[in-house]
Amino acid sequence: MIRKLDFIGIPSQDAERSRSFYVDTLGLRPDEHARFEAWLGETCFGIWEPERMGMPFAPQKNAHPALHVDDVAAARAELEAKGVVFYGDTMDTGVCHMALFTDPDGNDLMLHHRYAPRDAGA
Repeated sequence: MIRKLDFIGIPSQDAERSRSFYVDTLGLRPDEHARFEAWLGETCFGIWEPERMGMPFAPQKNAHPALHVDDVAAARAELEAKGVVFYGDTMDTGVCHMALFTDPDGNDLMLHHRYAPRDAGA
């Protein structure tokens, strides 16, 4: 059946702008063979323009890809220095830190770091 995640689709109204954000601002690795694909580990972020396919554009909301960082506060400060706007304070859930932001098209993203193990009883 389902064996892995092949890619995350990133809807955009300007693929070049999105590519710059994901590669230059966030530091994802550009794909050698596909201009509008960028990699984070083994996960591909595939940028596409729905309007070019006759579909209305709508940003992805409330399904934040959790982008792992070793230090959320430091990563947040670095991205804020590059102009990224975060929503609210960094959250501490008791097991992880999370900081929410969006890409230039309004797609939800999150910086994430788990600092405590999952409760074995949960």
